[in-house]
Amino acid sequence: MPGSASTTHRPEGLIERLRSAAADGGEAKLKVLRELKNQIIGNRTKKLSYIKLGAVPSVVSILSSASSSVDCLLIQCAATIGSFACGVDAGVKAVLDAGAFPHLINLLSHSNEKVVDAGARALKMIYQSKAAPKYDFFQHKNIEFLISLLDKNNENVTGLGASIITHSCETNNEQKILADAGVLKKLINLLQGTTSQRESSLESFATIIKQNPEVITKFVGPENSTTFGSLLELTKDRYPRTRLLACICLTLIKNATSSSSSYLQSVGIRTKLILVLLELVDDFGQVGDEALFTLSSFIEHEEDLQKLAFEANTVDKLCHQMQKESLQAKRLEGIFTTLGNLCSNLEPCRSIVLQSPKALIIITDALTHTTIDVRVAACICLKNVSRSVKYLSAGHFMTDAVIMPVIQLLYDASTSVQVAALCTVSNLVVDFRTHKSLFIQSGGVKQLVELSKSMDSTVRLNAVWALRNLMFLVDSRCKEEIFMDLKLFPLTRLISDSNACVQEQALGLVCNLVNGPVDSIMYLFTEGLLLNTVGRELRRASKPQVLVQAMYVMCNVASGKEFEKEAVMQQLVNEDDNNQSIIVTLLQSDVASLRTAVVWTVVNLTIPTGAGALARVVKLRNAGVVSQLKNMVNDPCLDVKLRVRTALGQSMTFGDFST
Repeated sequence: MPGSASTTHRPEGLIERLRSAAADGGEAKLKVLRELKNQIIGNRTKKLSYIKLGAVPSVVSILSSASSSVDCLLIQCAATIGSFACGVDAGVKAVLDAGAFPHLINLLSHSNEKVVDAGARALKMIYQSKAAPKYDFFQHKNIEFLISLLDKNNENVTGLGASIITHSCETNNEQKILADAGVLKKLINLLQGTTSQRESSLESFATIIKQNPEVITKFVGPENSTTFGSLLELTKDRYPRTRLLACICLTLIKNATSSSSSYLQSVGIRTKLILVLLELVDDFGQVGDEALFTLSSFIEHEEDLQKLAFEANTVDKLCHQMQKESLQAKRLEGIFTTLGNLCSNLEPCRSIVLQSPKALIIITDALTHTTIDVRVAACICLKNVSRSVKYLSAGHFMTDAVIMPVIQLLYDASTSVQVAALCTVSNLVVDFRTHKSLFIQSGGVKQLVELSKSMDSTVRLNAVWALRNLMFLVDSRCKEEIFMDLKLFPLTRLISDSNACVQEQALGLVCNLVNGPVDSIMYLFTEGLLLNTVGRELRRASKPQVLVQAMYVMCNVASGKEFEKEAVMQQLVNEDDNNQSIIVTLLQSDVASLRTAVVWTVVNLTIPTGAGALARVVKLRNAGVVSQLKNMVNDPCLDVKLRVRTALGQSMTFGDFST
């Protein structure tokens, strides 16, 4: 009847037939499975609809009860399960929850190669998802199973083995276990196979060698030149994804080994790799996106490679690409990340970006992008572009169009965005006093102060760092505004922070606060708290970088009037204490920069023109400072040696204190 026929073609009707088919003959099962599979292939909406109606458990039930001799039924069940799992995490979850995984694994040992292939295909679909089961490679049986997959002639089975590695191998120990078990060598052999085998093997190869110099040295070293040669040869492959994966492997090898090693030292090979990646960037799909990130990783931290990329017109290419309309978020992120790396060291790269009619506008517009990773990448790109002294000193970045979106990012809900914005602010305000007022007037200081109170130490550190740079060479009026926003007690807390890096930047901030006109020093004497806090850290801190910054605060204060010099003496020389004076202890430090800071302070304290100079020299002599200085006249650090002679010369103005 028409009504009945209509019902059977609706999802509910098909599900009913699927359930009833379990009790029928094989032909009925095959028919309904084919119909279900054809309904859901490539149709996400229908997959979700049938999953909701409970189709997956019914299919798994048919698979579990099917006789191993009914090959066509096993194949249809596996194909249908694979279709549910393909590209839909909810489908993978439904398949796993229904208990399909062990039944699919059993198909891999079937005598019929077509059944094996169908089972492997379905399992590969599952392993495209992060929800797939992970294998514990510390269990020998799992290693044996994996090797058995890689030894098969079936490309779907070997591909499954490779997928399991890519999904499950996460630690250095797991990488080493797999490599030592011979898995890496088997993957290298598969590079000679079909395109599918090459690509899955390259992905797994990359997973095993990632950030593991030990594995690379042992299995891809000079004595294994065939492997390295195979990877180089695959950068010329006809298929873009194969070329990309080969480049990824070579980049991982380069990044995990020292710059002095023999890997990728040839300028010709390096240039070739950059050109291959640039060609792949022209692909506006996933391959092009991944090529950008691979190129960025390849040139990161190596100025020579950045120069090669610059000479290959990478900056021009990326500036042109970023002007295209409707770029996907991943592409924008990749462009900004790569440009940021190129501009981290090279002024010519920054100049091209800044001379491009639209580049800076596009970068600043991306600061308000809806995607977090794009905002972070745009921030880092702006930070490195703004390292140009020429354009920074000209106030090129101190405009509303740049400053306002950066300040807004300080309020961003994402911590990673806030940190990137703080790093950018640190660059923008680091120097050139005439351009800092815009940032202060725009409310930037208040938010920096708020972020300096963050429970997240990275946010706190970068906020204090930005405040330190903002305070550098700032005029007295702006200095007063910053100090009023910052306030005394939060600053003392930062000086005593549990994180030594935060302490270092906080003390650097205080150093910049008191640097300049003599009246700037008076900030330290507000209720006497700041100087006492700095002195306390000198006596209890152990990190050299904290001691150096604290000592330079004392050095700046000691350059002031008599009152300030005496205050420093009280912090550094305690005549009532039988223990060795802190200033002598610091002069004996193994850290040259700390010795330099202490001797500079002694120089400022012993300037002979002051009314209290003689009394200070006597106190320093009695504390053992002069004797210690005499022991340092041949200090290995030239800067220390010169300042020691100055300090001793000034001390001798009042007579020879030799004993």
